[in-house]
Amino acid sequence: MCVPDHPADIDFFPKPLVMGIINCTPDSFFPSSRAAALADASRKARQLIAEGAHILDLGGESSRPGADYVDEAEELRRVIPVVEEIRKTSQIPISIDTRKAGVAEAAFKAGADIINDISALQDDAAMAGIIADYGGYVVLMHKKGSPRDMQLEPHYVNVLDEVLAELQLAVEKALRAGIKKEKIILDPGIGFGKRHQDNLDLLRNIPRINELGYPVLIGHSRKSFLEKICGRGVDERIYASISAGVLAQLKGAAVLRVHDVAATLDAAAVVRAVEGEGTVWSG
Repeated sequence: MCVPDHPADIDFFPKPLVMGIINCTPDSFFPSSRAAALADASRKARQLIAEGAHILDLGGESSRPGADYVDEAEELRRVIPVVEEIRKTSQIPISIDTRKAGVAEAAFKAGADIINDISALQDDAAMAGIIADYGGYVVLMHKKGSPRDMQLEPHYVNVLDEVLAELQLAVEKALRAGIKKEKIILDPGIGFGKRHQDNLDLLRNIPRINELGYPVLIGHSRKSFLEKICGRGVDERIYASISAGVLAQLKGAAVLRVHDVAATLDAAAVVRAVEGEGTVWSG
């Protein structure tokens, strides 16, 4: 059965939405998130939906520090069959983590709703137009450099001011291309060309990012900045990830992109019960 009506409309209130990660890759930084085979990715999708994920984020090209570029044909092979398989049974919003317009267009045709572009429309000149043409959502993420070199001595004079300025430029580019304001999401890019203190500063200043007027997505899950705090390897960072997610929720994040959906949802529910719905972005 083909599921109609995509791209879907997404309500960003009163949750934070929890975006579950499915890495259709052999080399993403958290081994347990890898689902390179179609059967594995489909099984992972069913698991995350059962856990209560609001959005699924599929990626066919690892963006971990030091990762190599994946050509378009290979990326299409990895992700499009997964979108098609999910769409046979579920209307859950699907995000595609890509910086290639060809992958974005094929994903929209297969039933995707969101393009999660780590380059904020910079790497492919056709990307903004494709998203506008299909009426899709876009996540505009800040990064410095490419995945291969982004963690080689990144430097900022004032990380918050620089990230805010570059995100604003990306928003203006999206709007000029015809992407609707209500379909823009911003991501400050935790771990993407950031020093340890930069990541902490950005998390601390989520309210300032919210002042740009768009929902903010935080992708903190199991990343290496947490190891510097807790001293644990990637397989043991669930508690640090949940703590960072609670902090992001209290600071006003609208979307949490995570590996651990059920635990994140439980933590978010406790925050809402104690602090109320006003702890999240409300538009």
